[in-house]
Amino acid sequence: MYVMLTGVAALWGAATGLLVPRAAYRFSVEPEDAWRDTCPAGHPFSGVARGWLGSTRCAACAAGAAARSTAQTKTAAVPAPPAEPAESVESDEPVEPDGSADAGTREGDGREGDACAEPVARYAPAVLAPVATTLGCAALAAATGPRPELAVWLLLAPVAVLLATIDRRVHRLPDRLTLPLAGAAVVLLGGAALLPEHAGSWLSALLGGLALGGFYFLLFLINPNGMGFGDVKLALSLGVALGWYGWAVVFAGGFAGFVLGAVYGLGLVILRRAGRRTGIPFGPFMIAGALLGILFGGLAA
Repeated sequence: MYVMLTGVAALWGAATGLLVPRAAYRFSVEPEDAWRDTCPAGHPFSGVARGWLGSTRCAACAAGAAARSTAQTKTAAVPAPPAEPAESVESDEPVEPDGSADAGTREGDGREGDACAEPVARYAPAVLAPVATTLGCAALAAATGPRPELAVWLLLAPVAVLLATIDRRVHRLPDRLTLPLAGAAVVLLGGAALLPEHAGSWLSALLGGLALGGFYFLLFLINPNGMGFGDVKLALSLGVALGWYGWAVVFAGGFAGFVLGAVYGLGLVILRRAGRRTGIPFGPFMIAGALLGILFGGLAA
């Protein structure tokens, strides 16, 4: 039973994780922008869900590359005509140094209308996020078992990985994701609390969200340069998830996030890749710590 449940959760994580890189690329913008509407070559996103769902390769760039490859293949397949012997006839027409009438017309493939002048490349990492989502969902299933809250964890996990990816890339956590995540955690856990065999408390989850969010807000007031307000909003949803299993899990998950962040920062300093005042994205460590806390709570419940 547990093996099958873990396998299904891993498949869910793999499927949803494949959707994370494109969304992460679109959300990885400056604070004054909502999201990206085009690929790096300037082609607008289109397709399922208004272009939010899809691979990490631009379809227009891929089509342009395929067309150029076909044209180059056909050109290479046509044999060059034999060179005619030069005639010793005087002419007033200028002759190009390489013997062609117009060498400039043959330079490169820079024809107007090409879909993309550069080789097709992924515009977002396509491996790390799916792997993290797969492993996270499998671990949650193994620790939680067939309880109602497992469905909540599996629904929230891809969004958490998406937020961690964005924060790692641009050091920000968009309100368009953090606030809905907190609301979804409250509503979904409220539904799980109505089902039999659940192992948590909805009231404890609400109080956990308020406690962890309030703690991060206090840190933000004390040192705004060291703690972003996006971290405060993320702490609300993480506190709700951790609070489901009680105050011990809230403390363990919150503390684990600080330990992971401190170890990472210390490692950068030792390797001389950062200074004591260098800012690091704290969201991924908050999420990793919350995952450890939920795993602990699920195993102990």
